[in-house]
Amino acid sequence: MVGVLRKFTYRTAQIGRVHRTAASVVLCALAAFFAPAPASLQPAYALENAPAKGSPQRCGGINMLNELAATEPRVYRHIRSAATKTSNANAALWKIEHRGRPDSYLLGTIHMTDPRVTTFSPRLQSIISEVETIALEVDDVSAAATSSAIAKASRLVIYTDGHSLHDYLSQKEFEKVKKTLNSAGLPGEMAAMFRPWVVSMILSISSCERQKVQAGQPVLDMKLANAALKRGIDLVGLETIESQLSAMSAIPDDQQIAMLRASLKFADRANDTTETLLQLYSSRDMGAAWPFHLALAKKAGIDERAFKHFQASIVFERNDKMRDAALPLLEKGGALIAVGALHLIGDRGLVNLLRQAGYTLTPIE
Repeated sequence: MVGVLRKFTYRTAQIGRVHRTAASVVLCALAAFFAPAPASLQPAYALENAPAKGSPQRCGGINMLNELAATEPRVYRHIRSAATKTSNANAALWKIEHRGRPDSYLLGTIHMTDPRVTTFSPRLQSIISEVETIALEVDDVSAAATSSAIAKASRLVIYTDGHSLHDYLSQKEFEKVKKTLNSAGLPGEMAAMFRPWVVSMILSISSCERQKVQAGQPVLDMKLANAALKRGIDLVGLETIESQLSAMSAIPDDQQIAMLRASLKFADRANDTTETLLQLYSSRDMGAAWPFHLALAKKAGIDERAFKHFQASIVFERNDKMRDAALPLLEKGGALIAVGALHLIGDRGLVNLLRQAGYTLTPIE
């Protein structure tokens, strides 16, 4: 009995350490869109817009699609074919019109610090100066708010039922997880505590990007938040941190493990996968992002069916909820809705969902 209590006390102390020391790393990981970010969760941001001294402007890396075109042309052609079939994927900024209301706008973002995406275009700068509301996925992603959310929903982030990540991975896979967490500033012994989806997010962020975030370089979403605060206009969230954590944890455990194994395969190429997504976003070619992600998973031996629930929970279901939250803002008019770019595209993306709701959407850039 004493041994059980000691183990419980140690586990409780570890959970407290996770809340205090892991929050910033987990938040940085959640900034990745696949993953796409999956989907599209944000880190704890600093308010400064200027890059910190000594932090790089870019993290390097290569466009892996060019590599695939040369080495695996069949895979490349499949990605391109899927991209061309994805609707509404060639613009990131859209004008929204409806029944004489003031114009609103929809912006697809990518949650990274690279100046290629954080520099406002003249058109976006003009829009920001005109609107009365800016809506992000989450309006308060401070370290305090996110740490509090993780503390309240710790079971969604870490194992609290006696299981551990080590139970589901080979020793070689687990050692690689520990090594990655160490490089992210977390003690390796914490690796067993995290649920697979959290580790997948951490693996998706290169050490370079992590350093930039921790040094205070803002991602595009934070620059938009800063602009709203500077103008004194409304800044609102379409979701909460808790709802985003719930969406990630809703992915079945077996699929979380499959996703993690795919992430482990390419963990050493985080700069390259990041650069690929950055170039796709910059060239307004986001229809290729999801097929590219699935192609990498297949190369890692993971069937794309393992990502079906991920796409449903992290993209489609959240699209419906974000549409519902955005509609009152659009009915009033004069709003800029800014969410992860993959939430805009495809038949179940926000562009199409808002058109179905009676709004006229026109691509701007």
